Amino acid sequence: MDPIAIVGAGQAGLALAAKLRSLGCETPIRLIGAETAPPYQRPPLSKKYMLGDMSRERLYLRPESFYPEAGIALATGAPVAAVEAAAKVLVLADGTRLACSAIALCTGAEPIRLPEAAGGGLNGVYTMRTLADAEAMAPEFRPGQRVLIVGGGYIGLEAAAVAAARGLQVTLVEMAPRLLARVACAETAEWFRALHARHGVDIRTATGLSELVGTGGRVRAARLSDGSELPVDFVIAGIGVRPSTALAEAAGLAVSNGIAVDALGQTSAPGIHAAGDCTSFPHRSGRIRLESVPHAIAQAETVAAAMLGQGAPYVARPWFWSDQYDVKLQIAGLNAGHDRVIRRPGEAPGSVSHWYFAGPALLAVDAMNNPRAYMTAKRLIETGRSPDPAALADVSVPLKALPLTQTEPA
Repeated sequence: MDPIAIVGAGQAGLALAAKLRSLGCETPIRLIGAETAPPYQRPPLSKKYMLGDMSRERLYLRPESFYPEAGIALATGAPVAAVEAAAKVLVLADGTRLACSAIALCTGAEPIRLPEAAGGGLNGVYTMRTLADAEAMAPEFRPGQRVLIVGGGYIGLEAAAVAAARGLQVTLVEMAPRLLARVACAETAEWFRALHARHGVDIRTATGLSELVGTGGRVRAARLSDGSELPVDFVIAGIGVRPSTALAEAAGLAVSNGIAVDALGQTSAPGIHAAGDCTSFPHRSGRIRLESVPHAIAQAETVAAAMLGQGAPYVARPWFWSDQYDVKLQIAGLNAGHDRVIRRPGEAPGSVSHWYFAGPALLAVDAMNNPRAYMTAKRLIETGRSPDPAALADVSVPLKALPLTQTEPA
């Protein structure tokens, strides 16, 4: 019997394989990963792992014994070179051809790298996405080292927090006028700017990287768009990721900001599904792509059921988190289209939450060290209810006593 092949041994790929088995699938399953490590957690790479608070083995999503016990044939270090969609055949990089009964693409996302012309190919220039990335740059994290971080999104800020905590001299540059310009309100951006400034991070907004300067092939300085030049020992590019769609595009699958799938994860090619960061999918009246662990798992499990003819349409309930220093940021919902932000101080010193509204409707929340606000907002968003903004801004009104209206179908 030809196997079900899952291309990509990350969070989504493993979740899909495990769900197939838990739903009673008896077809052979091949989980194929390009990386040499078994499936592992990515979020701790830029946090606990780089700080030395988590071992390599604790990163693994399952013990290595899980795969043979579950009847999942795990192949690591096995890049897929091509997908022959009509024939449902995978061609591996070593030339092996694998006939499949069905294929699921869980290829994830890949970091955007600095251009070669700007010095992105110099030694000492890194991205933070994979275990190999983290292990390659780990020796650089020595007290006193000068690191330049390019990008003021969550990837860059998390890297800055780890570097500052390890005693490095940290400069972060962001081309936009403020941090987190694409993903958070000005209030949240300013909150994190102040947090990093208290930890000694030199943040320069409205400042881009013009070029990196090297000696003997190794980065030594950075020229910035304001005309200044900084000596650096290494550089981390945190300028975002893009969906890994090359295999899908070469196979002729529809791609639109990711591999285009329907609510059951079906691609434009019969017998081929996709899940995780690499996909764009229907959401409300449009299409979106999400990059988060919860989404990768939930969509993959929906796809597994759909592949067995048991599925219900995927309904995204977005939530995210970020750990920086002693701060846990928790985000529920999507803030696109908001027209105002309500700030609500938390009960603990320094905790706060920012609530995004479009008219009377609550869209999202950013909660900094404020799990009660996060859980309250998440529950409301998922049930289509919204608090009265005036009452929300009044801290004398407890969260559990907020007047609510139904602003969306539950």
